[in-house]
Amino acid sequence: MARIVRSCLQSLMKWVNYVVGMVGLAMILYGFWMVRVWQRDMDEGSSFYSTAPWFIYAFLGMGVILCLIAWIGRVAADSANGCCLSCYMLIMSLLILIEVTVAADILLNSDWEKDLPEDPTGRFSDFEDFVKSNFDVFKWIGLLILLAQGSSILFTIVLRSARSRREPDYDVDDEYPPTKLPLLGHLSPPPPYAVAPPTFASIK
Repeated sequence: MARIVRSCLQSLMKWVNYVVGMVGLAMILYGFWMVRVWQRDMDEGSSFYSTAPWFIYAFLGMGVILCLIAWIGRVAADSANGCCLSCYMLIMSLLILIEVTVAADILLNSDWEKDLPEDPTGRFSDFEDFVKSNFDVFKWIGLLILLAQGSSILFTIVLRSARSRREPDYDVDDEYPPTKLPLLGHLSPPPPYAVAPPTFASIK
């Protein structure tokens, strides 16, 4: 029974990591599209950018980070190793903390855009307008991402606690622990002394 529960937890943890990985992959694809548009504008000579397009690189970097976290979560779910689960839980907790901090700064600070460096490509403004025009959709997407990340941490905690309760010598699924037998079978130790056969004196 415990093995079935552990398998279900591993499967659920994989699925929520698939959601995180798909979001990261979508960010990478969108980042490559922005790079292509930026390079096309530079080739046409319509404008000259003196600074690096930080928003494009940040978008690509965030997508790569999400994909790596999803891969680490997949490995941790497959192995169910305590060290991997702890590492994944720490990374995911830091990611959620950063996301909550950024969201709180955007909601509470009306001048949050002034804290960002200037984007010469204009991609940030286009993305901001796209998010505002489809705010309801992005709100549900954001809630889905946070739900997937929170669920992954919850599954990791449960899976790690279930693993820590396992006995070191046998699986918890077995109703009875296996009998330990020595390598060469049950051999009684030899006696500490030898008994010599009785000797009889010869009669002359």
